[in-house]
Amino acid sequence: MNIRWKATLWITAVFAALCAVEILVAEEVLLPSFAQLERAEADTAMRRVKSGVGLTLEHLALSATDWGNWTDTYQFAQDHHRSFIDDNITEIGLKQLNLNALIVLDVDGHFLTARAIDLASGAPLNLDLVAAGELPAGFPWSANLHTGLPARGLLQTNQGVLMVAAAPILDGFGHGPVRGMVILGRLLSPAEIERIGSQAQTSLALLSPRKARGIPSVLTTDDYLTILQPFHDLYGQVAFALEVNIPREITRRGNSAVRYASFCLIGAAVVVLLLFVVMLDRLVLNPVAQITRHAVAIGADEDLTTRLNFRGKDEIGVLARELDRMVARVAESRSQLVDRAFHAGFAELAKGVLHNLGNAMTPIGVRLAILRSRLHAAPIDDTELAVAELGAGQVDSQRRAGLEEFLRLACGELAASIRASQEDVEVMSRQTAIVQSALSEQMRTTRNEHVIEAVLLPELLAQSLDVVPDSARRRLVVEADKSLQNIGTVNIPRTVLRLVLQNFIINAADAVREVGRSRGSFRIAAELSAQDDREHLYLHCTDDGVGIAPEHLERVFEKGFSTKSRETNFGIGLHWCANAMAALGGRVWATSEGVGRGATLHVVVPLAERAGVSIIKAA
Repeated sequence: MNIRWKATLWITAVFAALCAVEILVAEEVLLPSFAQLERAEADTAMRRVKSGVGLTLEHLALSATDWGNWTDTYQFAQDHHRSFIDDNITEIGLKQLNLNALIVLDVDGHFLTARAIDLASGAPLNLDLVAAGELPAGFPWSANLHTGLPARGLLQTNQGVLMVAAAPILDGFGHGPVRGMVILGRLLSPAEIERIGSQAQTSLALLSPRKARGIPSVLTTDDYLTILQPFHDLYGQVAFALEVNIPREITRRGNSAVRYASFCLIGAAVVVLLLFVVMLDRLVLNPVAQITRHAVAIGADEDLTTRLNFRGKDEIGVLARELDRMVARVAESRSQLVDRAFHAGFAELAKGVLHNLGNAMTPIGVRLAILRSRLHAAPIDDTELAVAELGAGQVDSQRRAGLEEFLRLACGELAASIRASQEDVEVMSRQTAIVQSALSEQMRTTRNEHVIEAVLLPELLAQSLDVVPDSARRRLVVEADKSLQNIGTVNIPRTVLRLVLQNFIINAADAVREVGRSRGSFRIAAELSAQDDREHLYLHCTDDGVGIAPEHLERVFEKGFSTKSRETNFGIGLHWCANAMAALGGRVWATSEGVGRGATLHVVVPLAERAGVSIIKAA
């Protein structure tokens, strides 16, 4: 398939995808946003309804407080005089206060007086709360009779839901002792519901608890959005539920607007698509096809003398002329390419080998210097003089005792020096063996051969630390994550990966030094992951050093690139690590939150399968 058809198919696919995205945005973002507006409006209406119910209870509570903190009520609670009832608890008084019930009771819960009326007719109302003559057993407000605390809420009665408020009977100045309680009640009648709905500016319906149980709290139909809000009585039971119905006018208008906008957008996109395809074919596809035919002809007959001689002045014309110039340069440099590639590869290998050998030889040189200083400080000459003097036999007894004591102390010092030197020689022997192993591995690398070994990651880390200079190890606290132990044995090119970790540790120590701290941390974690039907090992090496600037994250593995001093660093170590991992089929990359915030070097290398692989067991 040529590029013209590919471009046409891609543009068509992009156009179809954009249409799909537009439809998806309309269906999943725009239209739901209208529904959200309706839901917000319904929630707001329900909040106003709840506020209306609360405001009604608050007015009842204020009236109850006025009645309770009235001198006449306080006197009546003491003397129970009938004139108080005749003068104040009348049909007209209850209607003026819009009350269905008024109860005055003493501190024992017995009614001193109680009256209930129908507000519409003024006739007595058979209300079970009033008819009882005293508060029911277990009434939630019984304790308020003694504490003097006001209360308000909802109560289920034989006449429906009663909004009630209670206040203590005080002396008219807000003082006690409390003589009882005044309870005022108003039935939640249809007229009251209509009044609350009118205040909330919404359509409101009252549902009994039985009807409300089978209806979800939010119900959406094509015409209405319904919100159901239950209200609980004094006993914590659902007393009733209020239903708010919001017409779905916003959604209907939103759907119409979205459809109209979608049709216009798709129509405009079709016109733009056709114009774009025509211009693309004329300005890009035809010239690219011409250049492609010329490149194919050069590749087929390897005739580097022909030229395209394209006359265009745009970017494609520049590309065509640069192609002609490139062909000329290719003809000139073809004979030199193989030799240069060989020398470049040889130099690259030499730099990597010398860098790794330098890192490995540094701790050996340091220990040799320590060993030389220790042997130079040993009292060898004085010991020889003492032995010669004793051998001459012309020493008095006091001098002989002094010389023997000196020889005893000198022998102890020489023995300690010899033991320390033996330890240094042992360490240098191991480090020399590591150098020899690295040289052998480098020789195998030049033949693209790698020895696969079964190793434990904690042991691999310990072996890497053996060849790290003492100055670098003293600067770092190396922490091995538990994941290294949990992974167990893995089959990897041990020597190569050990050299990579050695480079990482040395770089981490340099990063800590550059940030100005005498000691930092280096933490290594590991995980296994399956990729392309093969298991891979991931290593994450994190330090708290100077970090890496964002613009340098991709360059730290380039040959010759380094943020350190050019006098001590040549930008070889990390570059060699990247090449070594690429040769193994893996890769290396770096992450950092910025300068001064540390960095993490990541390594991924494929694991060798157990079957069909020659494995040398790691010591």
